[in-house]
Amino acid sequence: MSYGVRPVKIEPLAVHSADSARLLARVRETALAGDTPRAAPRPVIDASWQRVMRIGIDPDRSTSSDLLPVGELEHRRRATALGELLPSLSQGLIAVVQASQQIMVVTDEEGRVLWRDGDRGVMRKADGICLEAGAAWSEDTTGTNGIGTALELRRPVQVHSAEHFVRTLHDWTCAAAPVHDPRDGRMLGVIDVSGVDSTFHPATLALVESVARLAEAELRDRHFRSVERLRSVAAPVLCRVGGRALAVDAHGWLAAVTGMPPVDRLPLPKSFRAGRRWLPSLGMCAVEPLPGGWLVRVEEAAQALDAAVSRVVLDVSSRRRSSVTVSGPAGDWTHELSPRHAELLYALSAHREGRSAAELAADLFGDRTRTVTVRAEISRLRRHLAQVLAHRPYRFADEVEVEVIAPAHPADLLPHSTAPAITAARRTGSLE
Repeated sequence: MSYGVRPVKIEPLAVHSADSARLLARVRETALAGDTPRAAPRPVIDASWQRVMRIGIDPDRSTSSDLLPVGELEHRRRATALGELLPSLSQGLIAVVQASQQIMVVTDEEGRVLWRDGDRGVMRKADGICLEAGAAWSEDTTGTNGIGTALELRRPVQVHSAEHFVRTLHDWTCAAAPVHDPRDGRMLGVIDVSGVDSTFHPATLALVESVARLAEAELRDRHFRSVERLRSVAAPVLCRVGGRALAVDAHGWLAAVTGMPPVDRLPLPKSFRAGRRWLPSLGMCAVEPLPGGWLVRVEEAAQALDAAVSRVVLDVSSRRRSSVTVSGPAGDWTHELSPRHAELLYALSAHREGRSAAELAADLFGDRTRTVTVRAEISRLRRHLAQVLAHRPYRFADEVEVEVIAPAHPADLLPHSTAPAITAARRTGSLE
């Protein structure tokens, strides 16, 4: 749905007065009625409203959801790295949220509330909107809100009063920022500060974002220390190994190497275990466990299996993440894609005959001169898909079958992408 020309804009840092809250409510009612509001919602809110309307969220529904069973909630708490960061998060936020009569909420990557703390009175009010441990706060369950919209955008966002899609939340304000695992870029969850709308402050979002970045820095420091521990264990082992071998942690980061040039990171399939395993960048390998990682020994006689890839499935059906699955006689493996690599592979899937660097630059950036950037991205992508991608021109290898799993609605194709090739596919509805 489009709301037409927008002559007036509500500035994101100005929506904290009672008058502005009433204006937001009028804008929302007009927009949901399908008319053009006199004042425009912020673009980030406009886009979120359109998403949740396509999903079919009822703006007059409650925000209640089925809570996670206690056992499942405890499992998720133990499984996430965010649990290790709770002391740091609390140190950075709790004193502030208590003084400002707000609460801190930590969710997982699905928007399920794992922990909360802060002002006791506000927590009692939060129970009334189901902002409690185990509740679901993604956009597709609760509409536009700080937690769910930050998950969708993968960046910090503040949602105030009637910017919330569901009317029940119009007395609330929230600022949320995602936390990413620096080891693999995966989103771990969201840190959120919520309170009644009178507690809105434009600096809250900057505070939450700073705490999220500090959490990521602490994870990065812990990772460096774990790689050092693995290196001390692996070094004497590699001294006794002949041929090419590497010691990598569970995420593929290199701790030690022998018989071959070092790499920063070895791409590992999502399901990785000991035994004989085919890796796209090395061929067939023998994999053995080490404390905190893996010993990977390259089997020199198995290089003929390098060309065994027969099928590639590019999955861009999710609004949050994209992946590529490669199949062949050596088995299947799946690699989660960065947004840029998802754009690249989608463009190549639409042009099986191949694209030059200039053509891909136009597809991705609308600028045919950005060939250096394209070549760098292709080089990074080939670390994972060396036997799948050909060059001169860039394309999927001729013998490889390619399948694209597209979203049900064209507008949901890589929704955060501004690449011309992607926006054109959304506009024409010509999804592969």
